[in-house]
Amino acid sequence: MAIFADMIQTVAIAGAGTMGSGIALSAALAGYQVILLDTWEGALDKACSSIQQNLRTMVQKGKLAEDELPTVWERIQTSADPEACVADLIIEAIVEKLEAKTALLLRLAAVNTPHCIIASNTSSLSITDIQTNLPQPHRVAGLHYFNPAHIMKLVEVIRGKHTHEDTIQQLVHFSKQLGKTPVVCTDAPGFIVNRVARHFYLESMKAVENGTATVEQIDAIMEATGFKMGPFKLMDMIGMDINLAVSQSLYEAFGHEERFRPSDLQVQKVQQGALGKKTGKGFYQYD
Repeated sequence: MAIFADMIQTVAIAGAGTMGSGIALSAALAGYQVILLDTWEGALDKACSSIQQNLRTMVQKGKLAEDELPTVWERIQTSADPEACVADLIIEAIVEKLEAKTALLLRLAAVNTPHCIIASNTSSLSITDIQTNLPQPHRVAGLHYFNPAHIMKLVEVIRGKHTHEDTIQQLVHFSKQLGKTPVVCTDAPGFIVNRVARHFYLESMKAVENGTATVEQIDAIMEATGFKMGPFKLMDMIGMDINLAVSQSLYEAFGHEERFRPSDLQVQKVQQGALGKKTGKGFYQYD
């Protein structure tokens, strides 16, 4: 007998930043009723503008019929009140800090049924560490999307130490309903993508730091060899604060192995507030 209801009808996204708004749009496009939560009203306003712009772009590109736009938009509700964040599935997408994630998820777990599935979009923190602090840890897993979440197909479904197999299967099914390609992996530093891709970023920054090549040259040559985006353009899209947090997390998880040491260039960008597209400046300047 399955522990959870067979079908997820409602999805609550906790965190209305770039990832949260993208996940919300993706779920709404797939027909789910969505609650987008953020305690900062400004984040909700920005998320709504972003979602509406993305919907208009989809219409312009012929990926969404114009008469479907209002229907998709109406599936998304916003709220600044965690008490109103009640759903069959909660996806957390806030700052990469274990204490913050745990505190929010504990609050959300208290207002939801024990059968609500809880997923974290963390890109670097241990799912086992997150679920250990929550009630019914067997219903907690990782659901790691990639930016832009409404376009990128890959989703990592991460099994923590206590995650029940039914939780994994329901998240796999949900991901497929969104038109995604779910890949199940075991909780480990960086999961799969960030573990493998870390040196795509770190070695690129090292080459700039030692004068081997410029940012523009590295991006150009990587794109010429088949990569859709060079490492620096990609870091600007992801956000340097997020990229640095993942680098630091892996560096600590692997016992300060030199190959995972964060780049000084990363640290400098974050200290300068040059986080990429979301701040208007990163390795490149944005209007």
